[in-house]
Amino acid sequence: MASGTIRYWAAAKAAAGTAEEAYEAATLAGALEAARARHADRPEFARVLTRCSFLVNGEQVGPRTHETVTLPEGGTVEVLPPFAGGAR
Repeated sequence: MASGTIRYWAAAKAAAGTAEEAYEAATLAGALEAARARHADRPEFARVLTRCSFLVNGEQVGPRTHETVTLPEGGTVEVLPPFAGGAR
């Protein structure tokens, strides 16, 4: 189990109602599951996450399954929704 920071950008930030929050999880899947639970009262948050791409310490997650992405202690997860001109 590692702890670090999740940073939300653009629509993800609006849907979460915060720019960043802490994570405590071993994998990206675990961190996102915990974030969904924390924001269960904000249904748009879960919808936005399905369209986002993710960076872990500046490296793109890309097509890897979130269960296989190990989070480092003190790491940063960037949650990036599609921006203007991107896929919807």
